[in-house]
Amino acid sequence: MKLYFGNGVTTATTLMILALLGFIGYSFFNRSNILYWGRRSAILLVFGLVVCCFAAARDGLDKTIQHIIDGSCAPGLFPLVSIPTIVGCIGALLIIVAAIATPIAKTQHTREIWFYVMSGGAVLKIVTMEIARIIL
Repeated sequence: MKLYFGNGVTTATTLMILALLGFIGYSFFNRSNILYWGRRSAILLVFGLVVCCFAAARDGLDKTIQHIIDGSCAPGLFPLVSIPTIVGCIGALLIIVAAIATPIAKTQHTREIWFYVMSGGAVLKIVTMEIARIIL
């Protein structure tokens, strides 16, 4: 439990991850009632970015980068070049591509597809990081 509720940052990150996954799940299961997929994608993008920043702080990514640059502090949870960070970058790439493509899309159906691409990138990042945290 300390891994997810050990301090304020881990607790906030855990709750935000659950809210983000709930939003994605709700959108998927109620997809027939959703009229504006661009709005959903914008919410997912902004809230996902906030969650990502909290998760990076929780895992000490800033400390890892500072350690690589000048060695003035201990590194964070993951090395800079590791499976979790590489997969996280791939997930971020999916999110960025979907964020750029969504406003360009002409139909709601196409925007829905881009929402799922963005969701897939977010879920990929979440699952990879959380499994890696459990393993460590």
